[in-house]
Amino acid sequence: MPLPVQGRGFFLGGLARSNLQSCLKEGGVVTSWMGGDEQNQQDAIKTAFEAAFPGMTLNLTVDLSKYHEGNIDEQLAQDNVFVDSIALQTLHDFPRWKHEDALLHYAPLGFDKIYPDFRDGDAAYYGYIGLAWELIWNSDKLQGKAIQDYPDFLRPEFKGKLALTYPNDDDAILFAFDLILNRYGTAWFEKLLEQEPRWVRGSATGPTLVADPNTTFAATFTSSLRLNKPPSPLKYRFPKKGEYVSWAQTAAILKDAPHPEGAKLLHNFLLSKEFQGGSGFWSVRSDVAAPQGYCWWL
Repeated sequence: MPLPVQGRGFFLGGLARSNLQSCLKEGGVVTSWMGGDEQNQQDAIKTAFEAAFPGMTLNLTVDLSKYHEGNIDEQLAQDNVFVDSIALQTLHDFPRWKHEDALLHYAPLGFDKIYPDFRDGDAAYYGYIGLAWELIWNSDKLQGKAIQDYPDFLRPEFKGKLALTYPNDDDAILFAFDLILNRYGTAWFEKLLEQEPRWVRGSATGPTLVADPNTTFAATFTSSLRLNKPPSPLKYRFPKKGEYVSWAQTAAILKDAPHPEGAKLLHNFLLSKEFQGGSGFWSVRSDVAAPQGYCWWL
């Protein structure tokens, strides 16, 4: 889920200017680990951040949140923290790390505008972007009736043409399957298996295969596209009747971060109105409108 943010329009207010000078004295570097499936998935954030703050370098590593989780625990156990900022899907980790006194309590500018459900009261962690799984298909490969809900994936034309993430590979996808089965029953899942889907690792792989004109894969429901402008020829919608998973990807600064000022600058950037309004996904801020055509949060 790469973020199409623009870097040069960010306003350097007094707080950011002061913070930037502190960051440059610190070395002009911030190391961030972000959850994702592909190494270049968050390159737009790196490009925009470095363009907004000349002299700063964002060392960004993208990997599955469950792998970052274990590696962060190892750094904490060995008292050898070398990561400054983390932004992960594994939301259950953050209360635990707070309890272990591993997180820096820091409220970026605009923290008070984050919806209360998405922020810790002590500013130890907070959501920075809203994501959700969508029903996605390639309109060039699907000439018939558009997808409306999960039962549509059982239609004959989808046999051998679904690209889905393994449910046991991602906690949010496992939860999605749980919601679907609670509504449609195991019979739905048994029929889905008869469709002979291709099971893949990572939520970004499905749309890549579906978008590729050289594959026969035509649809997926275990990923997400940006809401304001999905890449052609991909189309998407949310299920008409079925439930789906949405969450706020959550960020925190490690208490023993080697570059705390750089991490603070990054988090101010992520929560800025410019970033929140330009990401193409839901904002976690109450004063930033949802992408056109959507309510504030789903």
